[in-house]
Amino acid sequence: MTLYYSLVFLLLVTEMVVFMALIVPLPFTWRRKLFTFISESPIIAKLQYGMKITFIFILILFIDSVNRVYRVQIELAAAHKSENRGGAAVLGGSERMEVQARKFYSQRNMYLCGFTLFLSLILNRTYVMILDVLRLEEEVKTLRGDPAVKGKGSSLQNAGNAGEIGRLKEELAAKDRDMANLKKQVEGVSREYNRMGDQVSPNDPTPKKER
Repeated sequence: MTLYYSLVFLLLVTEMVVFMALIVPLPFTWRRKLFTFISESPIIAKLQYGMKITFIFILILFIDSVNRVYRVQIELAAAHKSENRGGAAVLGGSERMEVQARKFYSQRNMYLCGFTLFLSLILNRTYVMILDVLRLEEEVKTLRGDPAVKGKGSSLQNAGNAGEIGRLKEELAAKDRDMANLKKQVEGVSREYNRMGDQVSPNDPTPKKER
């Protein structure tokens, strides 16, 4: 197995572990804290962005493996068709084993990439469904006056995709920094303008109009 397919297999195992962690029954408070952290963490947001790019490459590998399987199937079909017509064997013993090996590896890579992509969709949908259930449980507990959630507010109402809130907070902080830098630049330009105005005003030869 080549390096990139080994990485795809490692990603598939990681997805399986994450899926098992999501469906493990936990107390409401623990699960609430966990999903609040996932929604607000900027690290999760960056990781999610990197995973999207990774899945694009996996999709390309999946398409390539499907194409290889298709070409091997056509090659085998042409060889069987020629043999059934009574012609000489198109593929010898070693050549046939090589074609069968290429077929096996191509199918393995296709299944590996396909299951990785499919499990990523399942993980995303499972996360959204669990988040909706937590929101509903939080609303029910709030309406019942549960002291565990009363007065804390709904920390999951604005939670979206993993790291969504963290990403938005980072963008807001970046805009605040840009605004502060812009204010400093404006203040600097204003001070420089006033300084130059003070230097020019005493030497201004233009006579003032008398009223």
